[in-house]
Amino acid sequence: MTTILITGSSRGIGAAAKAALEKRGAKVVGQARRSTDIDTVPVDFCQPGAAHELWEAALARAGGEIDVLVNNAGLFEAVPLDSSDIEWLDAWEDTLRINLTSAAQLSRFAVRHWQERGVAGRIVHVASRAGHRGDSPGHWHYAASKGGMLALHKTIARQYASEGILSFAVAPGFTDTAMAGDYLESRGGPGLLADIPLGRVAAPEEIAGIIEWCALDAPPSLTGATLDANGASYVR
Repeated sequence: MTTILITGSSRGIGAAAKAALEKRGAKVVGQARRSTDIDTVPVDFCQPGAAHELWEAALARAGGEIDVLVNNAGLFEAVPLDSSDIEWLDAWEDTLRINLTSAAQLSRFAVRHWQERGVAGRIVHVASRAGHRGDSPGHWHYAASKGGMLALHKTIARQYASEGILSFAVAPGFTDTAMAGDYLESRGGPGLLADIPLGRVAAPEEIAGIIEWCALDAPPSLTGATLDANGASYVR
């Protein structure tokens, strides 16, 4: 049985991915800031030591071995450019800690875990279109965190492929989740769809299907690739 740790699993893309992976027969340990579910570890990535706490708890629940890590946790909260210095910096640090630093820490734990056991492993990073094209003036921090995640992903793929440690990234555009809903409304709601040739935002289940495929089925030769899923609103 494949054992998988997925962060940000309580809603949206994470919840859909967790359900899809479990349907495939995987044992999935989730993470959320708050949770009472027996298969979900409640940790807040804004707190020092949270990533290490999660890794150790996930290992215990998974029987000592984790085969796949899915870095999905994300914070998407605007902070105006003319905010106070401390407010702007607090938002920056919280977003980078949740979106990038925790993913880097968990990826490090995972790589070392697989190296120590001499086994293969997979990491799936849920990045964003914003990591390629940037975002709104209120979301410098979000775009920077996702750009950093893509660089992290490529580095892992290039360095550890020879050991069977594979890295894949998914870069969604707007997705119909609670996290993106407020932003869509603030940026004009349906009018924003004019920027998406497909004419609609993605459903969480669509992105979850890509995560599932990367975690369980993608061929090793795809390591290092970033799969865009944005309705052709940004093409490379």
